[in-house]
Amino acid sequence: MSGHSKWSSIKHKKAATDSKRGKIFSKLIKEITVAARMGGSGDLEVNSRLRSAVATAKAVNMPKDNIDRAIKKGTGELEGVNYEESIYEGYGPGGAAVLIECLTDNKNRTVADIRHIFSKNGGNLGENGCVAWMFDQKGYLVVEKKEVDEDTLMEVALEAGAEDVREDGANFEVVCAPGDFEQVKAAIEAASIAHVAAEITMLPQTATALTGKQAEQMIRLVDALDDCDDAQKVYTNADIPDEMMEG
Repeated sequence: MSGHSKWSSIKHKKAATDSKRGKIFSKLIKEITVAARMGGSGDLEVNSRLRSAVATAKAVNMPKDNIDRAIKKGTGELEGVNYEESIYEGYGPGGAAVLIECLTDNKNRTVADIRHIFSKNGGNLGENGCVAWMFDQKGYLVVEKKEVDEDTLMEVALEAGAEDVREDGANFEVVCAPGDFEQVKAAIEAASIAHVAAEITMLPQTATALTGKQAEQMIRLVDALDDCDDAQKVYTNADIPDEMMEG
């Protein structure tokens, strides 16, 4: 599992970069639209997936008008594209597991794009189910060590229902069941503890350590998948040295 917070922290930093913001906004608009449609409601109180998507959009300063339009497209008040959910699985350099969640209006285009990205970056697209079993869906928050001492964070998080609080480099990771995520997040925020990432995610059960050329290829593969318009979320069990992740 070690190393997951590095990917999450980097994603958060990317979200703050103007050049990436447009792409991140378009992906969040898709997620808000689908969440509103599939949840059967534009009401954040009753639609937890939509509530989470809107919170993520606000965290990267998406304008309220964009959020409201996306919700209305999902509920049918405005005309919008009908996106389908799909999951692709494969192996990166060194046999690292990769799981990609997509929202697309053309599955043939998406699978061709994903396959091309894998083959170009030292990996290969696999069959459905080939790596999904290596991941567990969890609520997940990353808190920088400079924000809080471990005992305080542990007390707040565990009291709210978290399963685990652990160290990873300069960060603490808080892990909980998906159903407990919102109350754990609310408790951490109520205690005035800032987090750099907070999401429902897929956490790998074991890590595949990569170094050298394989690590470089893996970083390129994840970046390329992240840049794919149809890919919403990319997960991997690759564990790469800090200095390579930040380089």
